[in-house]
Amino acid sequence: MQYLFLVIFLLAPVASDSFAESDSAELAQSILQEADQIRFPRESFQVDVSISTTAPDQPEEGREYRVLSKGNENSVVMTTAPASERGQILLMKGRDLWVFMPEVSQPIRLSLSQRLTGQVANGDLARANFAGDYNPTILRTDTIDGEKYYVLELTGVDRSVTYHKVLYWVQQSNFWPYRAEFYSLSDRLLKTTQYENFLPILGKQRPTRLVMTDALRTGEVSVLTYSGMKLRDLPDKIFTKDYLKKLEQ
Repeated sequence: MQYLFLVIFLLAPVASDSFAESDSAELAQSILQEADQIRFPRESFQVDVSISTTAPDQPEEGREYRVLSKGNENSVVMTTAPASERGQILLMKGRDLWVFMPEVSQPIRLSLSQRLTGQVANGDLARANFAGDYNPTILRTDTIDGEKYYVLELTGVDRSVTYHKVLYWVQQSNFWPYRAEFYSLSDRLLKTTQYENFLPILGKQRPTRLVMTDALRTGEVSVLTYSGMKLRDLPDKIFTKDYLKKLEQ
């Protein structure tokens, strides 16, 4: 009996730490899911995205896209401007990504991490599912301008995700995303993103402006502006390679 009590006494701290780690992991996942739902609805939706990129001694470059998304797992990204690139379409199913170009007969496989335009990677538009792509842990809490933020470290579930690691600031009071830092496989900071201009859209306050700043090339910035977000019934057939040519621009 004394031996049994000794074993229980020695194991109690281990069990307590295990429960604490489990609770912390569940909290981190919950925070990430809540922030995902602030950025985009769970339901099928359509949104237009304009991207303006500036760099030192370079003319401003603009691109426009229409995104169709279903369940944060399937999406289509259609280029709507400039006119010379109309007809180019990205198709994402899970973390598999293809591009269709009118002059090429077959879709071409791409990676989520490849650059789309400016500071924007393919995955930044085609896949906005942090909770599905990363394992989160809570690093700490920060106070910025009187507001408290969770600071999450997001580690990619595998090498197919857009970024190897993300540091993510989420406001404690309402789960609004505030800032993200994106890192390469070698743990090098690639860029930062600020989430701005929250507006009431589809029942939630959502960020409609993202400012992406290159961490490697000083002065290079891409600003993403979201507009016209609306729920839309999107049949599964839209998210197939055979259907790409039929999509209206």
